[in-house]
Amino acid sequence: MTRKDDPGFEIGFFESVLRRDPKYTEVIEILGGLYTKTGRIADGLRMDRKLVRLMPGNATAHYNLACSLALSRRPGDAIRSLRRAIDLGYNDVDWLIQDPDLEGLKEHPEFQRLLSKLEPQS
Repeated sequence: MTRKDDPGFEIGFFESVLRRDPKYTEVIEILGGLYTKTGRIADGLRMDRKLVRLMPGNATAHYNLACSLALSRRPGDAIRSLRRAIDLGYNDVDWLIQDPDLEGLKEHPEFQRLLSKLEPQS
């Protein structure tokens, strides 16, 4: 296994960068993804919350927060964050439908309403 394929190495590296620059948004986003990918959902949620605080107008930050909240089994909070992401311009309907992080929300009536807002009306 190379260092590039070792999430533990990557996490350690990016954590050390973040210690030197706690507001480095790109690193916060990367760490959030790595934590989530390795099952550290609470740590991923912490990074996503931090990113939203630093970038409140960023649609992707709110979308990632919605994913972390959904994985944390907090559907109401996840829907609110997802709504905010959409209000800020998030519009990747295809990914929204297939994103495994949002699986727990897909039967939620409000999730369906949000989808219908995004899908083109024929």
